[in-house]
Amino acid sequence: MPVDLASLKQDLTRRMDGALDALKREFGGLRTGRASPALLDPVKVEAYGQMTPLNQVATVAVPESRMLTVQVWDRSMINSVVAAIRDCGLGLNPQPDGQMVRVPLPMLTEERRNELAKTAGKYAENARIAVRGVRRDGMEQIKALQKKHEISEDDERNWSDEVQKLTDATIKRLDESLADKEKDIRQV
Repeated sequence: MPVDLASLKQDLTRRMDGALDALKREFGGLRTGRASPALLDPVKVEAYGQMTPLNQVATVAVPESRMLTVQVWDRSMINSVVAAIRDCGLGLNPQPDGQMVRVPLPMLTEERRNELAKTAGKYAENARIAVRGVRRDGMEQIKALQKKHEISEDDERNWSDEVQKLTDATIKRLDESLADKEKDIRQV
């Protein structure tokens, strides 16, 4: 069976794009000064003896630009939800109000903006590491094919160059996403 560069490239592209998508999801959880339900996506709540994502025990809404509301489905979980939001590291101070939790978003200080930019940088670096891992896997597959004499040394070199170009393009897109997020964080 002939080995196909297109299918290898397609697989590597899919995996690299997955790292980029994961980065964008993580960026969605970083505050930029306006309310977004995605801000509370990383929050896990102690529910029924196990850690559960907040969106599985409540509904998050944005009634105004600087406020989130969390409608908790089970009244007995209000305190757990308040504690989880308070302890999630986003600097939020949730306020219970009946079966709802109000989460006002304070103005971002310059110090907090710098912390958020650092966190965004860490997320981007983790995504770069994931992309480089995919590149390494692709290079190993190519070397294995050459060792089995399924492709020539010239093909190995050409395919390796293609994988490197794909990696460079994906890293560039990651860096552009990071720059956009940092710009968004720093806007007053």
